[in-house]
Amino acid sequence: MVGVNKVILIGNLGKNPDVVSLPQDRREEGTIVVKKASFSLATTEFHKNRDGERIEQTEWHNVVCWRQLAEIAEKILRKGTQVYVEGKLQTRSWEDRDGNKRHITEVVADNFTVLSNRNRTDEQRPNIEKDPLSNILDDDTEPLGDLPF
Repeated sequence: MVGVNKVILIGNLGKNPDVVSLPQDRREEGTIVVKKASFSLATTEFHKNRDGERIEQTEWHNVVCWRQLAEIAEKILRKGTQVYVEGKLQTRSWEDRDGNKRHITEVVADNFTVLSNRNRTDEQRPNIEKDPLSNILDDDTEPLGDLPF
């Protein structure tokens, strides 16, 4: 059986991307630079507890972009930007300076789409009609996943 490693996230950047250029020595072609952009992404879910209180739960994800995607991330992503990210999970481990074994799980992005940017002024935003469902749905609306059909 073939495995599937697919991650889809929609969330907000917790900080501007950290971008590093990594030289790769290729004997025939000379030195090539590969860019790596990494950033934290917060996904937030809401649910109600047994007492009917609204509970907010936020998860933080480490996202990594390589090559051209890293260059695009460096140019357009900023703290607070809402993005849709597709990629795969990757876990790596290393030894720190003190000899301690460290592990990290990251989302290696295949692509991303900017959904909104909190830092843009109203003049910079295109005139897009408000989502028609927003008139019907509000924070007190139950999740649509509970519908019986």
